[in-house]
Amino acid sequence: MKRREFIAFLGGAAVWPLRARAQKPGLPIIGFLNGGTPEGYADMVAAFHRGLKEAGYVAGENVGIEYRWARGDYDRLPALATELIRLNVSVIVANSTPALAAMAATSTVPIVFSAAGDPVELGLVARMNRPGANVTGISSLAAELGPKRLQLLHEIVPGATVVAFLVNPKGRNAEPQAKDLEVAASTVGLQIRVVNASSEADLDAAIAAARQLGAGGLVISADPLFNASVEQLAALALRHQMPVIYQSREFTAAGALMSYGGSVTDQYRLVGVYTGRILKGEKPGDLPVQQATKVELIINLKTAQALGLAVPLTLRVLANEVIE
Repeated sequence: MKRREFIAFLGGAAVWPLRARAQKPGLPIIGFLNGGTPEGYADMVAAFHRGLKEAGYVAGENVGIEYRWARGDYDRLPALATELIRLNVSVIVANSTPALAAMAATSTVPIVFSAAGDPVELGLVARMNRPGANVTGISSLAAELGPKRLQLLHEIVPGATVVAFLVNPKGRNAEPQAKDLEVAASTVGLQIRVVNASSEADLDAAIAAARQLGAGGLVISADPLFNASVEQLAALALRHQMPVIYQSREFTAAGALMSYGGSVTDQYRLVGVYTGRILKGEKPGDLPVQQATKVELIINLKTAQALGLAVPLTLRVLANEVIE
């Protein structure tokens, strides 16, 4: 299925599971709760479907899916989680902040999360090996890689003395990420300026503010809102002539300068596998939280040239992929 067709499919995804249930009584239903948009998460949802298929489930055939998208408005998450509970879903799939909303709404419905960072610190589980209760999931190295992203960006823009850090102030880990980056910046003589965006509508102004603050580069914090806005962020970075680094390959492929982080699509594939295992009867509390440790550096050489930047040979050799 092509990306555009898949996005259109997601747009109607809140309807077809109801039809499927009408045709097949007793069909298990997955509640998919996300803080972003179907457009921004099309690749991740496709990966989730691949994982489900590996576990023996195909949407519309032997399982239905109810999607709920907060579209950057995290205040809607509690109500959306409650909606899914009322639909009697068999399991809820959610990224970090939406998973917390789901946990507040139910202590019995299984929850499988996709987390960027330490799930224990995020309050998702008490232990990684045996999470207990009704929650488990997949975590990736993301938030803790902020200092490394700053280092990589500094290697491409060594003349910059100020670097901006884009955060979603509504995100649970925005403050600790900012503190970690400030510590890392102090070791190399850089100043950090935090700029905020709590919705897609705020992104243009946030990057413009970074430029006005004299930032020579921008690090984007790990957050579901930004995961869902990679194409918009990449376009804005080019418009404002801002060297930017984020966590996902999709960001760099969309035209931004570089990315450093785990494979988000593979993470969602693993979430799909875990969801299938729970549908087959395994208890989430007995499934250890998996941590995806694969980290990739992607550099867009064409964008670097458009920004007038020379990519050091050391970074080209280090990169897992160079987009030309």
